[in-house]
Amino acid sequence: MMRRMSRFRQQALLAGCVLTALLTAAGLFVTEYGINPHVWLIVLALAFLGLLALLDPWVRRRHNAALSSDEHLDAACRALAIGLQAQWNEEVRSRGLTDPDVLDLHWTAPELDVSDEPDAPPGRSDAVVGAFERQINHRMVLLGEAGTGKTTVAMLLTCGLLDRYDGGMVPVLLPLSTWNPAAEDIRTWLTRRLYEDHPALRNTELYGSYAGDLLVEQHRLLPVLDGLDDIPGHQRADALSRIAKAFPASRPLVLTCRTTEYEQAVHLAGPLPGADVVEMAPLDLEEVAAYLRASADTVGAARWEPVFIQLREEPDGRLADALSTPLTMWLASIVYADSEAEPTELLDRGRFPDARAISDHLCDELVSRAFGNRAFAHHARTTQVWPRDRARRWLEFLAHEMRDRGIRELAWWELRRSVGNTWLAILGALVLGAIGGFGVAWLMAYSITPSLAPVTGLVAGIGVGAAALTASQERKAKPRLGIWRSLLLVPGVLGLAAGLVFGALYGLAAGLVVGLGLAVAVALRFALSSATELSQASSPQWTMARDRIAVWTGSLVLAVVFGSAAALVFGPGQSGMVGLGLASGLMLGFALAVLHLRWWWFTVARIWLALRGKLPWELMAFLEDSRKLGVLCRAGACYQFRHGLVQDRLAEHEVTTRSATQVLRLPFSAKATSER
Repeated sequence: MMRRMSRFRQQALLAGCVLTALLTAAGLFVTEYGINPHVWLIVLALAFLGLLALLDPWVRRRHNAALSSDEHLDAACRALAIGLQAQWNEEVRSRGLTDPDVLDLHWTAPELDVSDEPDAPPGRSDAVVGAFERQINHRMVLLGEAGTGKTTVAMLLTCGLLDRYDGGMVPVLLPLSTWNPAAEDIRTWLTRRLYEDHPALRNTELYGSYAGDLLVEQHRLLPVLDGLDDIPGHQRADALSRIAKAFPASRPLVLTCRTTEYEQAVHLAGPLPGADVVEMAPLDLEEVAAYLRASADTVGAARWEPVFIQLREEPDGRLADALSTPLTMWLASIVYADSEAEPTELLDRGRFPDARAISDHLCDELVSRAFGNRAFAHHARTTQVWPRDRARRWLEFLAHEMRDRGIRELAWWELRRSVGNTWLAILGALVLGAIGGFGVAWLMAYSITPSLAPVTGLVAGIGVGAAALTASQERKAKPRLGIWRSLLLVPGVLGLAAGLVFGALYGLAAGLVVGLGLAVAVALRFALSSATELSQASSPQWTMARDRIAVWTGSLVLAVVFGSAAALVFGPGQSGMVGLGLASGLMLGFALAVLHLRWWWFTVARIWLALRGKLPWELMAFLEDSRKLGVLCRAGACYQFRHGLVQDRLAEHEVTTRSATQVLRLPFSAKATSER
């Protein structure tokens, strides 16, 4: 009921803001037909304040608690579980983990002494939920080498727990690559990620204040932490120690890590208390053969037979070592799915002397097969057929940037880091300053004082640019408490103050337009500041769409505010000036509306990188198509490479390409020097 009321209030407020802005403009356009603009604007202002009073949640004090109550947190857990269930079930389906012939991964107790518990019994991925629930403390550590299926088992466990959810702790799967143990506490990081992936937790009316913080502090979340090995080696032991301290033996927890890296961390920090430690076992060669046969047609299965013979003859050889991991086996099934590729090339010991060479080759071929293939693109239902060479170059750039920052997740709002804070701030400020300054100068050029157009445009541009420079600094969003949650008081007070000032300077009509417009803009920001759909599955497209809606809706309202007020001041009674004022106000409104939105700074970074050929113009379409083609996958509001090995291989190619380019340039530089 509360969720429906909150959604209705936001929708009604949004519709009321837009309608008020349009009616304000309409009233100004028909002033030549006998309608008194003062009466029109006064009626509109009173009607809008009445709407705010009707919708104001602050008036009802019972929803103005300083902190989230138990009822708030229970509602947040239920909605979060629904959203996460939809999100991870979709990802499991996209990875083909629901297919009838999918492999069951299995594990055994490790030979290493890395646990303070007795040896855990062996298990399989299709029964991972039961294995987890039978563990006394509900704590599990999944070990294994790269590509052995640790993340897959963690994902299946998360999905299984969410499917059975009926209250209690909500499992949240997050990669540890975005955590810096030296700079951030594990609980602070978990809270930040929770707000980033699920911004609806900031809906204070529905979930109270600091809901995300309290979900973590009150242990209402079950952390499924993927990839301790992704944390730099010199910080890994400290990270394990901090995890053990934040989540003691009585708290459920899941952790994944490569075997050697975990052994080293345990040697320095001690084992994770109360956790069953299991190690992913290599695949049986007969399972590998059965899977590869099933993934190919009759002709394709026949082409695999020489490879299967080699596997039987050398069960401990390089080829068996490579294909015994789920990742390389899946890569092989994709790479050799059509008649253009011949799997018997893997038998060439000269080209592939060891398992690493085979793995690298399959990672390379995944990108080559995925892009530039019309039939493959049609089957995956991508938006277009991306050029193979350029797609590889774009992915290599992203992989290199992610490796330099030590992360495994690609969040669209973090693309700004690939440009640099200084360049990003300068570029964003120049563009917004030019848009805002031109809008003001354009209007002034047709006003009663056209000679002031260059000066006023320059001043406005500098002002907007300075505001953009300030806004370019990243800030942490905080819930607004007390009177700041009031729809009626804050817009009413700010609108009245601005209206009195402009009314004293330019007359009653201008004061009413500015006051009403500012009240609408403040209320609109309230309406768009928090989402009600915590149960909505998080995705990059969904989180970006919220920012875009705020941009264009805010631009429209601010266009009416500045445009109509300027038209009244500089061209009273002239419909042409009203239209020009609205057009100019739209530009200035856009410049002001996007200042604090992540979408704008992402757009600046995307365009700058596209101009330099680093990324495509249609970046989000490319990333989503790459997911459909199997190169990327989704983790909430972020993208990831299908596996860390794919990312690492592409990053290595990017470095190699740069080095080769520099070497090729050396002879020309030397020749030029000798000629001089």
